[in-house]
Amino acid sequence: MSKKEFDEALEIIDEEIKKSGLSRRDAFKLAGLGTASFLLNPKEVQAATSANASEAKGKILIIGGGLAGIATAARLSNTLTNPDITIIEPNPKSVSYQPGNTLIAAGIYEKSDVMYDTSDYLPDGCTLIKDKAVEFYPQNNSVVLQSGKRVDYDFMIVAAGLTLDFASIKGLEDIGDKLSLDNGKAITDKFANSGVCSIYNTDSAVATWTQMQKFIQEAKEGKKVKGVFTHPNTSIKCGGAPKKIMYLTNSRLEEAGVRDNAELTFYPNGASMFGVKEYHEAILAQFKKRDFKWHYKHNLTAVNLDKKIATFDKRWDEKGAWDEDLEEYDMITKHQDVEVPFDFLHITPPMKAPDEIGKSEIGSAKGWIPVNKETLQHVKFDNIFAIGDIAAVPMGKTGGSVRKQYKVLVDNLIASMEGKELKAKYEGYTVCPLITDIGKVMLAEFNWTKKPTPSFPLDPTQERYIWWLMKVYMLKPMTMYGMLSGRA
Repeated sequence: MSKKEFDEALEIIDEEIKKSGLSRRDAFKLAGLGTASFLLNPKEVQAATSANASEAKGKILIIGGGLAGIATAARLSNTLTNPDITIIEPNPKSVSYQPGNTLIAAGIYEKSDVMYDTSDYLPDGCTLIKDKAVEFYPQNNSVVLQSGKRVDYDFMIVAAGLTLDFASIKGLEDIGDKLSLDNGKAITDKFANSGVCSIYNTDSAVATWTQMQKFIQEAKEGKKVKGVFTHPNTSIKCGGAPKKIMYLTNSRLEEAGVRDNAELTFYPNGASMFGVKEYHEAILAQFKKRDFKWHYKHNLTAVNLDKKIATFDKRWDEKGAWDEDLEEYDMITKHQDVEVPFDFLHITPPMKAPDEIGKSEIGSAKGWIPVNKETLQHVKFDNIFAIGDIAAVPMGKTGGSVRKQYKVLVDNLIASMEGKELKAKYEGYTVCPLITDIGKVMLAEFNWTKKPTPSFPLDPTQERYIWWLMKVYMLKPMTMYGMLSGRA
């Protein structure tokens, strides 16, 4: 963005912040301490920065030093008078700004815009061990690291995130399980010039922009091209991202004047566009307006990179036998393999907890860490909590969710350390800034009720330029300087 465009963006932001009686200087201070609501509701942010000191004592072990782990450690550090906190994290870049991957993939950000050193955000008084926890012994309050070292704890917080399960897709088995911040060479080498890409790894997001430009060039040369976008049959981080990259591909095609040469089709495993009715209907209207195609209940199972064919498991229900007792028909789920040719394929891989955690004694049959969805306390072990992508809570795996979760977790952990009742409750708040165009975002906010819960007195189903400015210019400093300080 040029200086002129940036100044124009600031003018629009100024118009919004003036409504709250703040100067731009004060608003940008608050930008480091809040979410979108800082624009119109600074009182919430100010209230969030104050925490009561606690004399509680205990050895706290945090598994994972990403956004959730560091934010939680920072808030504990700010609250406990004598904190004893150890963080286990092997990646020196674990706090990188992952929501920026979508913007990297569309040529708006560069990789350097989202990469940070974890050590720069390590809270005072916290010990960071550059290692990986591979064995869990909750009965003995200990974990064993990859190096063989045993670490004991009084309380443990699991914030290890999730893995990208490329290995479960036939044809991609040799990629294996990858993290969003792993070296993505195995992914990019495998995809090479096949037209296949994924924004869920940072290096692969960089390669996505390269593949997208080749796709657009083919359309410029007069070829009728097909773009295919998938959404798997597992929970995923940022459920809106598979649609965001489709919207952005559409924007770049329109910008190049060749949208008519491209067919863009979305293949979600689910039966709707969004779990909240109002947002589902808004997205459908946007899809129709942009001439997108879509097919529900399709799960990607295989990819032939040489032939450029994606195979989906299509499913539907048919009536079976009549049940005289229930007075209804049995419903039988049918399956069919559907082969779809592509020129450009964006894969959202299935996702799961890391096997060493999900399959351990603290995991569950589905792999995630089973916690009370409101208190975030483990359902079996009272001195264990989980937060972020790895926690088995029924709503979105987003940074916006973590912002609400980590305050609840800290309050409840300290209450547990003090032998008190766990009163803090996570209400399921999730926010998804759904990019619908270059210059437009629909800010989807909701909670357990599955109803829109907007922070602003504006129709949340409408695409707006102000949310684009917030997404591209404001959310990153809010995250890096707000949440990672434990005060947002």
